[in-house]
Amino acid sequence: MVNNKKDVEWAEAKKKCRLNVETVRMAKEMGLNPRKLIENIPNKTQRWKAPVHEWIRELYEERQEKAKRKRLLKKEYSPESVTSLEE
Repeated sequence: MVNNKKDVEWAEAKKKCRLNVETVRMAKEMGLNPRKLIENIPNKTQRWKAPVHEWIRELYEERQEKAKRKRLLKKEYSPESVTSLEE
C-alpha cells in the first residue's frame, strides 16, 4: 500500500515536473521527496528558479563531486599511504 502510494506520487511528479526516467532515478537516489519537487516548480514570477529537471541534475552533480573529493581525501590519508610515507 505504501509503496503503491509512493509510485503514484513519483508518477505525478514525473508528469508535472516534466522529468525523464534518468532524472527521477537521480532524485530517488538522493532521497528527494516527490511532493517537494512539485512544490519547487517555478512560477512565472520566479524566473530565478531553474526548472526542476535542471535543479535535480545540478544537485546530483554537486553531490557526486563532493563524494569523489571525500573518497580521494580518504584514500590519501588511509593507513596504507601513511606507512609508505614513513619508509
